[in-house]
Amino acid sequence: MSAQPKMRYTLEEYLELDRNSDERLEFWESEVFSMSGASDEHSQIEVNLIVSLDTRLSERGCRVFAANMRIKVPSLPPYRYGDVSALCGEPQFEQIDGVDVLINPALIIEILSKSTEARDRGEKFTHYKSIPSFCEYLLIAQNRPNVSQFIKQGDGFWLHREFNALEDVVKLATCDCELSLREIYRRVKFDAGESK
Repeated sequence: MSAQPKMRYTLEEYLELDRNSDERLEFWESEVFSMSGASDEHSQIEVNLIVSLDTRLSERGCRVFAANMRIKVPSLPPYRYGDVSALCGEPQFEQIDGVDVLINPALIIEILSKSTEARDRGEKFTHYKSIPSFCEYLLIAQNRPNVSQFIKQGDGFWLHREFNALEDVVKLATCDCELSLREIYRRVKFDAGESK
C-alpha cells in the first residue's frame, strides 16, 4: 500500500477554496487544513467565552469576534482563524481577495484539541506575534480545567500564567475584565478526576 500524496496548493488556489467553502480553512506551507468540526466541549467553551466577554465588553466600546473572523497575520499570509478574538476601540479591516480580515485584534483565544494544540502553542503563537496590536493570548484546554495566559510586556517579553482550578479567575489585561474558569467551562463535562 502506498501513502496518499499530500495535496499542495498555491496561495491563490487556497483563497479560492476558502472563499467558496462553508468550512474554515487555513493555509500552512502549501497545505490546506479544515478548522471545522469542533467537539461539543469546544463549541460550548466558545459560546461561553463569547457570551461572557460580550456581556462585559459591549458597553465599553469593545468588540468580540467569533471563530469565523479572519485575522491578518503579517508573517504568515494571508490570514488565520482564531477561535475567539477581541479588542477595545474601533476594529480595523483589510480586504484580502474580497473578504474582510481583522488587522488589529488585541486578544486572541484558541481552544485546544489534540490535533491543534502543538501548532497553537508553537508556530501559530509565534506568527500571531507579528500582529502589532496583539498583546494577549489564551489557550484553553477542553478536556480539563486549564487556561494558559500570555501577556505581552513593554520589553516584548511574554508573561505566562496557568490556571487549573474551576475557582481560578483570569484577569484579562487587554479588556480590563475577569473570567472565572467556572464560567469558561459552564456545561462542560470532564472525565472523573479531570476537574478540581
